Amino acid sequence: MNPLIFSRRAFLGKAANGLGHVALASLLAKLANGGQPDESNMATFRSIAPRAKRVIYLFQSGGPSHVDLFDGKPSLAKLHGTNLPDSVRGDQRVTGMTSGQASFPVVQPIAAGRRCGPAGAWISDLLPHTQNMAGDICVIRSMHTEAINHDPAITLINTGSMQLGHASAGAWVSYGLGTENANLPAYMVLISQGTGKNPDQPIFSRLWGSGFLPSQHQGVILRAGADPVLYLDNPSGVSREQRRAQLDDLARLNQRFAEDVGDAETLARIHAYELAFRMQTSVPDLTDLSNEPAATFELYGPESRKPGTYAANCLLARRLAERGVRFIQLFHRGWDQHIAITKQLPNQCRDTDQPSAALIADLKRRGMLDETLVIWGGEFGRTVFSQGALGSPVAGRDHHGRCFSIWMAGGGVAGGQAVGETDDFCWNITRDPFHIRDLNATLLHQLGIDHQRLTYPYRGLDQKLTGVEPAKVMTQVLG
Repeated sequence: MNPLIFSRRAFLGKAANGLGHVALASLLAKLANGGQPDESNMATFRSIAPRAKRVIYLFQSGGPSHVDLFDGKPSLAKLHGTNLPDSVRGDQRVTGMTSGQASFPVVQPIAAGRRCGPAGAWISDLLPHTQNMAGDICVIRSMHTEAINHDPAITLINTGSMQLGHASAGAWVSYGLGTENANLPAYMVLISQGTGKNPDQPIFSRLWGSGFLPSQHQGVILRAGADPVLYLDNPSGVSREQRRAQLDDLARLNQRFAEDVGDAETLARIHAYELAFRMQTSVPDLTDLSNEPAATFELYGPESRKPGTYAANCLLARRLAERGVRFIQLFHRGWDQHIAITKQLPNQCRDTDQPSAALIADLKRRGMLDETLVIWGGEFGRTVFSQGALGSPVAGRDHHGRCFSIWMAGGGVAGGQAVGETDDFCWNITRDPFHIRDLNATLLHQLGIDHQRLTYPYRGLDQKLTGVEPAKVMTQVLG
């Protein structure tokens, strides 16, 4: 063997051992402390007084139509049927699904709406429950993204990059703040399929993955049914006491290996085994809804009794928040209304309107809304022009990233207001533009984290959730 190569490997191995010993000592200290975060580590990232303890992210996958739901305006009724002017459209890219259309006729909102809340925010009549909680939410009509197709757009908004392999927002929060409950993961994910477009765009696990961060920070899926978290049950014939003894032996072997090679993933493996053992008792308690009163199911709607629905997941999100889970993310599919929007969009709104509003009301009445940041939104919006012939029952709207709407509530957000404006065509932003990087910076800020300081060295960069381009906190939405 070449002695130079051997020396380099030996050096790197010994250097890794040193790091491994430090990381192992930190992990063992956490385990001894019931898995609680290392306050000195949190101080590295926190330079702001936190306004929120946790995040519930109601991610509406597919691109909800801002034109029809939150940004309708009288000008669209007058412009209905006219061609979108080239001066408004500018150099905006459209997808291959509409780029070949001979015309781009403007379509007014498919349903009426009304001014709601103290700020008079326009909200569609397709969302009556959301209209009634307008005083608690901040509608933001001026989000934008450069991505125009689903996969890069949903990857960008969830991880801060269109490139694969980056850490998700929930993983960053877990890495920065640790967990409040040693018996549950810091980051949990629930998935549902709506009745709008069914089936809709696929959801990939990288959206809640840890990327280059240690794997213990990735999201854990909570599934519907009798086996909500995979691989928790003991093998047949193995008692809990026997399983505990096996894990103790395995931990000693993994600890010895970690001391020898300093492999961070070995530490993550120890953490995963210990957490899974504790989840054997915490998960059944979490998913047992028998102690919920009938009034709770009435609040969230009839679908809340059906495991795996958006309504049931919203109820579980509240239960997860009560148990100290830092980052709770619901992915709800079905918002990709390229066709039959007059049929699909009302169905999708019926899936989500009451449960979303119920979650806000439930958190509020339990005194939890002020410390819980709730975000509702998707990866982009929809075009003001028709995809397909104007007035056709199969017509829809294409993707639009230049402006779209979301709403936020709780966790230091000033409710009862509408922020940002778009032009008469809901096409370009005219006031208070916010990139999705700004949304992620704000999310971290409300948790007390400076997005510039929450970094991880990888591929020669100090990686951040907000990436390398400028990002700002959305101060206009905060109270």
